[in-house]
Amino acid sequence: MDLAIIIIYTLALLFIFLYSISQLQLLLNYLKAKKKVDASEKFNLKNPVETPFITIQLPLYNELYVVERLLKNIARIEYPAEKLEIQVLDDSTDESVQKIKALVKQLKETGLDIQHITRKNRSGFKAGALKEGLKIAKGEFIAIFDSDFLPNKDWLLQTVPYFKNPKIGVVQTRWGHINRDYSLLTKIQAFALDFHFILEQTGRNFGRHFINFNGTAGIWRKECILDAGNWSGDTLTEDLDLSYRAQLKNWEFKYLEDVETPAELPVAISAARSQQFRWNKGAAENFKKNFKKLLKDKTVPFSTKFHAFFHLLNSSMFLVILVLAVLSIPILFIKNNNPQFGWYFNLAAFFLVSTLIFFFCYYVAYSRIHGRDFKSFLNFIVLFFTFFSVAMGFSVHNSLAVLEGHLGKKSAFIRTPKFNVSSLNDSWKKNIYIQQKFSLSIAVEFSLWVYFGFGLYSAFMLNDFSLAIFHLMLFIGFGFVVFRSVRI
Repeated sequence: MDLAIIIIYTLALLFIFLYSISQLQLLLNYLKAKKKVDASEKFNLKNPVETPFITIQLPLYNELYVVERLLKNIARIEYPAEKLEIQVLDDSTDESVQKIKALVKQLKETGLDIQHITRKNRSGFKAGALKEGLKIAKGEFIAIFDSDFLPNKDWLLQTVPYFKNPKIGVVQTRWGHINRDYSLLTKIQAFALDFHFILEQTGRNFGRHFINFNGTAGIWRKECILDAGNWSGDTLTEDLDLSYRAQLKNWEFKYLEDVETPAELPVAISAARSQQFRWNKGAAENFKKNFKKLLKDKTVPFSTKFHAFFHLLNSSMFLVILVLAVLSIPILFIKNNNPQFGWYFNLAAFFLVSTLIFFFCYYVAYSRIHGRDFKSFLNFIVLFFTFFSVAMGFSVHNSLAVLEGHLGKKSAFIRTPKFNVSSLNDSWKKNIYIQQKFSLSIAVEFSLWVYFGFGLYSAFMLNDFSLAIFHLMLFIGFGFVVFRSVRI
């Protein structure tokens, strides 16, 4: 039994180490990318002949609190009016339908080419709405914004020119966060998303590896969507699915780190849970759907397959971490009761290098936003350990999502409630879309909170503090998730 635990524990450490190596290579790519001057060909949008027709799609579903902010912001977009249309793809089932209808009417009276498009059912969810709108879209290029995004008025002027290169199928921009400092929860989410949008997206794009359209704040070439097989609702992350299918068709993606598109982060943990579940399950579904095709494609280099493996299995890291965490307490006792395994535990200490790699990678991304002064570095250290603690606290919830994805269990697309809050003076607790309810996963998380409390006690009992920091982070992370989940 002891040997079986050690083998599984070692495999988990090895998987995390290989994942950290992939991140280290992305870091090296990122640093190289920052030194390279972008010499891309661009449309001259001052020339009417070169200015393409654009369709902006706004997929909505029960967005009562943010729809007015969204539509008024989109109406400010700078682009020749005769070459711009806006599709409000409204699948709402509540009072927001009438509100949207009235807002669209007002904007149409200003001369804006805007349509309010509704469906009789939500077939295909967001992917279905986008596909339906695409049938009648006049644009050669399709920009997409979720309801909580607020693109700057020159957004099209910054992105559309890159499509002069006929090989480019997508231009994706970096997400910004209008309520980054609202709470610890929003700070943690911003920390993770900044890492993805700064280091991962730039590193993969520079290395000519597959990246993903992030579902919003990007623009597609209509021809690319159709050539890749159009939108499909058979996974919960239709954006990742279409991205891989397009790149398997040899379309190129252009990522613009310097173009920031502001958006609102979920402020309630229940909303963050629903978003995390969808993203993590969808990634697992996409691994199952697309990786085998990628692996068999002889035109795709090994390095791209390596990064795609960890890209699509990114969410599965939660399952690996959960296994590692649960086994860490038995490992502590095995270590103290079996001195003959001393050589193994000395060797296992090598895997601490994974933590150092993650630390350095996240710091490079963090410093891109917050600077590199001493105070910023201290703040980073606190946030780094806080983020990983809370991420581990989410590991049960996210592991369930990953398992459902790999096992092929289907579920509905659960939207993330939007709040329209940006400062502490804004309250969200009366939001009618919030569903704060007790679940079995919360009970499991509470049990693990107690379990890792025992792990901390065991360190004193055995006088072995080699895993004490790890168990403290797990204790804090599960405690945060449990107690934030059972109260509003």
